[in-house]
Amino acid sequence: MSRRDELARSLAGSTLWLSLILVTYWWLTGGGIQDLGTWSGGLDSLGRLTGLVASVLLLAQVLLMARLPVLERAFGQDRLARIHRLVGFTSFNLMLAHIVLITWGYAIGRVTAVPSTLWNLVVDYPGMLLAVGGTVALVMVVVTSIKASRRRLRYESWHLLHLYAYLGVGLALPHQLWTGTDFTSSPGRTVFWWTAWGVAAGSVLVWRVVLPVWRNLRHDLRVTSVVPEGPGTWSVYLTGKRLHALGAEAGQFLGWRFLGRPGWTRANPYSLSAAPDGRSLRITVAGAGDGSAAVAGLRPGTRALVEGPFGRLTDRARTQRRVAYFGAGVGLTPLRALAEGAPYGWGEAILFHRYTDHPLFRDELDVLARERGLQVVGLPGRRRYDGSWLGTGTDVGGADDVAVLRGWLPDLAARDVYVCGPPAWADALAASLLDAGLPERQLHLEIFAW
Repeated sequence: MSRRDELARSLAGSTLWLSLILVTYWWLTGGGIQDLGTWSGGLDSLGRLTGLVASVLLLAQVLLMARLPVLERAFGQDRLARIHRLVGFTSFNLMLAHIVLITWGYAIGRVTAVPSTLWNLVVDYPGMLLAVGGTVALVMVVVTSIKASRRRLRYESWHLLHLYAYLGVGLALPHQLWTGTDFTSSPGRTVFWWTAWGVAAGSVLVWRVVLPVWRNLRHDLRVTSVVPEGPGTWSVYLTGKRLHALGAEAGQFLGWRFLGRPGWTRANPYSLSAAPDGRSLRITVAGAGDGSAAVAGLRPGTRALVEGPFGRLTDRARTQRRVAYFGAGVGLTPLRALAEGAPYGWGEAILFHRYTDHPLFRDELDVLARERGLQVVGLPGRRRYDGSWLGTGTDVGGADDVAVLRGWLPDLAARDVYVCGPPAWADALAASLLDAGLPERQLHLEIFAW
């Protein structure tokens, strides 16, 4: 599995870079360098280049958002999110540069003529009104993706606004296919761009629409019970049809919608907190937002709609016999499922759980310790603000974070380590693990952030 995922990552990266090289080559053979000889020609030429590269990256963004299983399994959610953010902001900046440079070039380099030229381009050229609408949608998505804006939005609102990225890309690119000579001047160019468009649109249609609809009709997931796990935390038990065919693995998450409650149209990502057995599923939810807190009121028989399963925090990423799990708060949920479902021998797995007042799944972890030899270490206490991942109630005798890890896990380099929790905690722990000698390829992260 690991080699297959490495191959998928290599092919995905190579495809993107080859596409960027190809469109740059077409720009060069289309007189891109020669046109730089004059002011207005140079502006127009650079505008074409930024438009070509932005178009490739925008289509790559669509594929990153399309939930392609091969990418989900190969990269994992956290890595995909970082790539998505980098590609997204880069494509947006290049798109803005394209608009400014092309308009300025058409204005023959005269700044005072730019507003009237922009108006003429929008009104007179095919597809330009659609492009304006697409640009507005993409601006809204980018603005709400900036960290300062995201902190002021509920997850449900941000998720809904983020879906406008599909609309933005769908409206922003067609004018290039209709009027751009770099897109239509040769059969090779035409085939490349229409193929890229078809793959992107088809991926969204299949993986974000058709497959989820088919899966939900097939599996008919229903709530059977809701059980409190502690203050503000509940486990939701569900059953359905042919759940073995859902393909869910311990450690994965799904996007959940529960019908009959406010906000059901927006999906919330919840991890499985028990290993799937083909007959039932369980998720455990902390009431951190409007949608999450509402699970406490779910009634037996409530229909659940799902997207997924997603994520690479599974045993498929494992490379070593020995394994260590680190979870903070409700971040324990996928790790508890892994501790139940993953193969390991007696004493080969250890689970660390940082909690504030009430440790989750205490009785269940005790059973796993007795029946499978799982070692369980509690890390009590509230969050520290000195950059440490240890809780305030964890007595380590003044040792630093790296020394603590080496003392607890002297065989750290011979283990795979799975980490799930809030961003600041997970980042601090990951840095300590790497400093303590853990090879980077043996570190598997899932961060509870959006």
